[in-house]
Amino acid sequence: MSEVVGVRLKRAGKIYYFDPGSLSLSVGEQVVVNTTRGFKLGQVVIAPAQVLESELTEPLQPVVRKATPDDIRHTEEFNKKEREALIEASKVVARLQLPMKLLVAEYNLTGNRLTIFFKAEKRVDFRELVQELTNLFKARVELRQIGPRDEAKLVGDFGKCGRPLCCASYLSDFAPVSIRMAKEQELPLNPMKISGVCGRLQCCLTYENEQYRAMKQQLPRKGQRVRTPEGVATVVGSNLLKQTLMVELESQATIEVPASRVTVIEEQKPPSAIAPAEPQTEPEEIVEEPEGTDLESA
Repeated sequence: MSEVVGVRLKRAGKIYYFDPGSLSLSVGEQVVVNTTRGFKLGQVVIAPAQVLESELTEPLQPVVRKATPDDIRHTEEFNKKEREALIEASKVVARLQLPMKLLVAEYNLTGNRLTIFFKAEKRVDFRELVQELTNLFKARVELRQIGPRDEAKLVGDFGKCGRPLCCASYLSDFAPVSIRMAKEQELPLNPMKISGVCGRLQCCLTYENEQYRAMKQQLPRKGQRVRTPEGVATVVGSNLLKQTLMVELESQATIEVPASRVTVIEEQKPPSAIAPAEPQTEPEEIVEEPEGTDLESA
């Protein structure tokens, strides 16, 4: 058995696991950990717990120490410098006429490493830029190209609901989202209405998708014959949230009735009838989580 502790390096970031060693840690405490980008300040979000050795995919890095007042002060100082670094780096980009937009700059705890995230329509040769920035900031500079979703997560914004973006507030991972989810929830398939500020399908389409799917399975499908208090009818639509059906009576009148007051008429098939071939389902249009970039790394 090994003891592990879950640490989050930034708000709404991924949880990484470290070896707490002899340190007594509790949720909410700030700690210093060693990552691939140098020492960083993180927050304990999962208390130390015992896990099986077989559950560990790789050797754990130890927690360096509990954060001291100096660690917190240094982090705040470098956070203030990041804005200035972004402005100065953008000036160099403009002078070199590179087709890229710098988004966020991040120092590590010791200030000897600077990571700059940028967006661009295509790959950019930034070797000369890295050399100039290294000389300018006297630190190791790393440039990371990111996609629209990661940009929204880093920069932050407000969604159509009026609340801060989920990805920037609490979502640590992007879940795959498909246009089929919008169909399941009977939403308009207008990209302008079901896309987020990043231009991709809204993450919130996944939140209630399973519930909508389960409710849909409990209702008669469109075109099915049913018995209603007004007589035999054909289902022409439904309201999943109200649990009602729009049905067309034999008189061609269309009415709305509660699903609980409807019974399905079982269709009798002749013994010689040949079952029709299963319809081909269209492939789901899935927008995968990353655009190929690690926003943070332990």
